[in-house]
Amino acid sequence: MSESSFEKEKRTWEKNILDPVLEKFPERKEILRTGSGDPVERVYFPDNPGDEYLEKLGFPGEYPYTRGVQPTMYRGRFWTMRQYAGFGSAEESNKRYRFLLGQGQTGLSVAFDLPSQIGYDSDHPLCAGEVGKVGVAIDSLADMEILFSDIPLDSVSTSMTINSPAAVLLAMYIVVAEKQSIPPEKLTGTIQNDILKEYMARGTYIFPPAHSMRLITDIFSFCIRNVPKWNTISISGYHIREAGSTASQEVAFTIADGIAYVDAAIKAGLAVDDFAPRLSFFFNAHNDLLEEVAKFRAARRLWAEIMKGRFGAKSAKSMMLRFHAQTGGSTLTAQQPDNNIVRVAIQTLAAVMGGTQSLHTNSRDEALALPSEHAVRIALRTQQIVANESGVTNTVDPLAGSYFIEELTDRIEAEARDHISKIDSLGGMVQAVEEGYPQRHIQEAAYSCQREIENSERIVVGINSFEIKEQPPEGLLRVDPSVEKTQVAKLRDIRKSRDNDAVADCLRSLGKAADSSENLMPCILEAVRSYATLGEICGVLRESFGEYVPNTIL
Repeated sequence: MSESSFEKEKRTWEKNILDPVLEKFPERKEILRTGSGDPVERVYFPDNPGDEYLEKLGFPGEYPYTRGVQPTMYRGRFWTMRQYAGFGSAEESNKRYRFLLGQGQTGLSVAFDLPSQIGYDSDHPLCAGEVGKVGVAIDSLADMEILFSDIPLDSVSTSMTINSPAAVLLAMYIVVAEKQSIPPEKLTGTIQNDILKEYMARGTYIFPPAHSMRLITDIFSFCIRNVPKWNTISISGYHIREAGSTASQEVAFTIADGIAYVDAAIKAGLAVDDFAPRLSFFFNAHNDLLEEVAKFRAARRLWAEIMKGRFGAKSAKSMMLRFHAQTGGSTLTAQQPDNNIVRVAIQTLAAVMGGTQSLHTNSRDEALALPSEHAVRIALRTQQIVANESGVTNTVDPLAGSYFIEELTDRIEAEARDHISKIDSLGGMVQAVEEGYPQRHIQEAAYSCQREIENSERIVVGINSFEIKEQPPEGLLRVDPSVEKTQVAKLRDIRKSRDNDAVADCLRSLGKAADSSENLMPCILEAVRSYATLGEICGVLRESFGEYVPNTIL
């Protein structure tokens, strides 16, 4: 009997993709067996795979990456367990980070407070009552030094959820590393840096789209040369889903944002294979377990085809959709908060069986307050139990071949393609956002879902069914109101102790650079080194770029 095309492709995959990975990264030493002791294969295939199988699914670690971006996935190593944390002062947040690392967390994820996210210092009049409330307050390099005190930045990967001021916070991180004698080429991590989803779903924008896109491509260009291991953007569908989108809309609008960033970088003179390998994605893990698994598979396949076909990418890494996932914050309930542990476990399974590279699990009490240490530990243990006890990590893409999963994967991809075609016809995602196309679709989906809940057509346990009388919650984390007063005092001291002439010179240089076409990162780095504040640096850019005023979308 002659060798089938599938068998030939499989042997090629094993030789060119699988074997080099196994040689460099051996699989885990644990016994990879079922609970009954039966051996589990690395990956399973249909009995008689045809050309359609190879075209649509193929092999893990190989185009079109439907089955995963690595040939061994979690048999080689688990995803990065990265709990999102930050509140109050840099001192308090540093303590939480060291606690999480001590509990087995394998990466850091920084939550910044609202003033930091919109580029204001803690003493700005608009920031009263918000300092340190939804994240850590960072005004200057001095705060960043405290935030990462006793945390060696060459041995930990750090994700920072920051968008409009991303260049400034990245600069602060680089300078903190310098002070630890760590060169930038050794730094690993991610800045979110995704401004388009801010315009459509989240709202922490500062500058108009064109200037925001310039800052993003400046970061791309700077990091290619200076911080090569850094993920320069995390293209986020998470917030799109939190705002109420469907699964296919989350994929569509996120991929369309990615297309816009790739277009902007190419127009700025960058070669696609120079920057695309450092693009990463951020998705929501929602309650519908099987739909979510299919969503992640569809997103990988769609991105690979777009990068290869539309942009002519040649590097395999340019075509890989690597993503961080976070369990769905909007699915958590203040009522019967212990139920949230179950919801998060389901969502964790969805992210893992969908092939995530990094994961944050929400805490049971986050519908009520910032998470307590006890709740954070349970959330982290959820990941560790799924990783070590559930068995779903022992084989690659464990739900592949399910009639339902494959139909869902195809449907989500097709619906996403329809949205992307419409966005292309409008001139791209920047124009689509300005016309309100994604905003309208997100609002309609959110409204439809809410109506279904209110009409009990969609059951939410503890909300419209299985309700109980409850006592007021206890043990919630409260941010001390004195944090704001302390932070403002620290800011005042920094302004007194620094060389203010040097700060003024750096800010003038930044203003001139902003009015030209030169890359802004070197000037921002110099301003940060002089202890210019976040608000001062963003203030200079506000003067040059102006501020974005959205159209009202009804």
